[in-house]
Amino acid sequence: MGMPKLHFLNRRQTRVLPALALAAGIYLQSHGVTAAISQWAHIDSAGKLAYQPLPGGDHIMDFSHAGYMGGGIKLPDVPPRVTISPSGGDDTTAIQNGIDQVSRLDLHDGFRGGVLLTPGIYRCRNALKIVASGVVLRGSGSGKNGSTIQMTGSPHLCFSIGGKSETKFLGLPMAITSTYVPAGAASFHISKAGYFQPGDYVIINRPATPAWVKFMGMDNLVRNGKPEHWVSGEMHTERVIQNSITNFVSLDVPLADSFDARWLNPPGGSLVKSDRSDRLTQIGVENLRIQSPPQAVTINQPHNQALHLDGVSDAWVRNLEVENSMNSFHFGEHSSRLTIEQVHIQHTVASIGAAKPVDFWAGGTQTLLNRCSASGDNLFYFSTGARMMGPVVVLNGVFHGNGHIQPHMRWGTGLLVDNCQVPESGIELMNRGIMGSGHGWTIGWSVAWNCTAKSFIIQQPPGSMNWAIGCQGKIDTATQPGDTKGPILPSGLFDAHGTNVAPASLYLAQLQERLGPSALTNVGY
Repeated sequence: MGMPKLHFLNRRQTRVLPALALAAGIYLQSHGVTAAISQWAHIDSAGKLAYQPLPGGDHIMDFSHAGYMGGGIKLPDVPPRVTISPSGGDDTTAIQNGIDQVSRLDLHDGFRGGVLLTPGIYRCRNALKIVASGVVLRGSGSGKNGSTIQMTGSPHLCFSIGGKSETKFLGLPMAITSTYVPAGAASFHISKAGYFQPGDYVIINRPATPAWVKFMGMDNLVRNGKPEHWVSGEMHTERVIQNSITNFVSLDVPLADSFDARWLNPPGGSLVKSDRSDRLTQIGVENLRIQSPPQAVTINQPHNQALHLDGVSDAWVRNLEVENSMNSFHFGEHSSRLTIEQVHIQHTVASIGAAKPVDFWAGGTQTLLNRCSASGDNLFYFSTGARMMGPVVVLNGVFHGNGHIQPHMRWGTGLLVDNCQVPESGIELMNRGIMGSGHGWTIGWSVAWNCTAKSFIIQQPPGSMNWAIGCQGKIDTATQPGDTKGPILPSGLFDAHGTNVAPASLYLAQLQERLGPSALTNVGY
């Protein structure tokens, strides 16, 4: 069985002018130091980001729209309206009553107010729920002398955040009539002129037709003699109409996937107006510690979890220390424009079994994990959900132990893993085949940028691409799981492997170009 040819590209060196070096402390190049340049994304002679397209016009997308309020916006400091101190007994009811009290206040500029936990230990037997917009739960610090929530009693979820998670459609879908819409594009033709107006909320629908599933090689998954199901129906993501001229529309955020009418008819995708009036917004959890007892259990046994969020936009979680929760943070498919910042998870025992829990799970769109970390064994540090359409960004993350950054199942797109370290394990953009319940191709149109890992599996799905640019670590290849006698799957594009490239952070470079240097300051760089 022959090894496939890896797509290594010629590396060219260039002198980076100080005027072009972006103002972030993590940047390696300054004062004329040479750095490798990738043709796939680089700063050109005019000081602008340039992207090399593939033959169909697909290119690395603009990931800078990931994060709170669409990226580049400083997280707010919301004044407290209620203050709570620990009782020495169970504090679940007291904290929940404080959240409910603030939830009944009027909104002012999108916020009702904060609930402040004074320093101390708060014992909680049940989940704390935020189901109203404009509410922030703030501790007095995540250190040992700050505010600690101890999860007691039976295994449960610590924080449940969200509202209605269904999508409301307004009117009928409008067909995309462009024969091919490249990944990374933000404009295309539709079947009717004048139907959409700037500012309209829309849902982009991408059908998972039998023809496309067959093209992806996912129509023949069999495990233990039983057929497995990959993807059917439609995949959805949220966008806003930026402009509409005749029957040509442009979106506020580029598309994370391609739309090829050869496989997606009828039709080749569609748009439909949506109503987000029920969507919760402006919610935060910050500055506290969550403690769970060690959990040496399987993921099918009851276990303590840190935070689940869905049906929410423009929200954040920041400055949390988390001990021993499993399947810790779950951001559902009806979430968008989230920032998860400086959240650190520690596991003192490993989970049991081949099925692994996930520390950070991103299922929606425009999610940014910034300076987060995890340590532990037998787990996934970060995974995407099924049908996730980005941008989703993991920036400056550090993950130690026997775990992986690995998109999980059923075709996500638009993930950027930027300046992350997984020194004892791997970063894998791959086909998971019959794993789980037929997870198959997990991710396409995604990038590992200037990352360090023990190993990389970066595979190329049919009709798509994944990139590893400026990364350091062993390159591995693999067959499709469940098909050990089959061919080694083709690798994606490896560029400048073994050395870092400029710009040192793709996300920060894109953010500065779109919004200016103040956007970097707003997100802490």
